[in-house]
Amino acid sequence: MIPLIFAPIYSQLELPARHRFPVAKYQQLYNQLVARGAKPAQFVRPVPLDYRRIEDALCPRYVSRFINGEIDRQAMRRIGFPWSEQLVERTLTAVAGTILAGVLSLDRGKAINLTGGYHHAFYDYGAGFCIINDLYLSALNLLTKPAINRVLIFDCDVHQGDGTAALAQDHEDIFTVSVHGEKNFPFRKQVSDIDVPLPKGTGDDLYLEKVEQSLRMAVNTFKPDAVIYDAGVDIHCDDDLGHFEVSNEGILARDQLVFEACDRAGLPVSAVIGGGYQRDIQALVNLHELLFQAAKAV
Repeated sequence: MIPLIFAPIYSQLELPARHRFPVAKYQQLYNQLVARGAKPAQFVRPVPLDYRRIEDALCPRYVSRFINGEIDRQAMRRIGFPWSEQLVERTLTAVAGTILAGVLSLDRGKAINLTGGYHHAFYDYGAGFCIINDLYLSALNLLTKPAINRVLIFDCDVHQGDGTAALAQDHEDIFTVSVHGEKNFPFRKQVSDIDVPLPKGTGDDLYLEKVEQSLRMAVNTFKPDAVIYDAGVDIHCDDDLGHFEVSNEGILARDQLVFEACDRAGLPVSAVIGGGYQRDIQALVNLHELLFQAAKAV
């Protein structure tokens, strides 16, 4: 069985009315996976990360100020959340979930965190609903494991993984790929190892072609030992913030393509569900569920 990482705190965050972040989707996704037949034994609950473990990888002052509620309002405004102790617990648990998914994928071939993809978080600041970069920290953790010498972060969220690109820039053993909207947030892009900027209105055919090409190039040239996959569904035609025209079928085909390519190459893959910003939470959950179908987790 494929491990599925989840904690109720993923959806336990009090936000202002009409806040743009769809925090309810995580619990609803969990409920739907259970209804679809996911086994209780598949679900693994992460323990909140000890923030002292990450102070060597990220700015200790930034991390400490966030944890202790000393971060200034402007910094929190850039992140997009009001500070709360609940937000701290949620953040540390979500990041721990992605790290745990990476570890479990080494033994099980695949593992999926029911949140994650906080790729706009940098060394000393956060942005775009991202506070601590779980993808980068998971890659660093994987590199401490036997036989893992190179990690590929393959990011298919519609928004460029700018924080991930910047954090991994000086790490030759972490390879970053970002397939994203050319004219979308963040408007000041960073440099990934492979960037694939796509125009507004991109549909299934062009999108799937570019995903396949970039993944093949990354696997063949970098020769990773493990893959971290950000499976954002904000590429969907109905997403409020995506500006692409990718269909449900296109998202399923993308996720199948990634898992099948990793299977053929014998690569463990840990996935996070990434972004998705439809107001219709049920429609959004249906899109995220496609990742689990593609992985044959349900």
